[in-house]
Amino acid sequence: MVHKKVNLPTKICVACGRPFAWRKKWARDWDNVKFCSDRCRAAGAAKPS
Repeated sequence: MVHKKVNLPTKICVACGRPFAWRKKWARDWDNVKFCSDRCRAAGAAKPS
């Protein structure tokens, strides 16, 4: 079975500024996802806003 990942929604990471695509593990919480990885989430939390 072949899956095409062309039509997945994307966002821009708040910490690094790079685009990242939807992942199945984020299906329930996609509206609240802001970071592309745990590393960026740690760096974003460390930055004073």
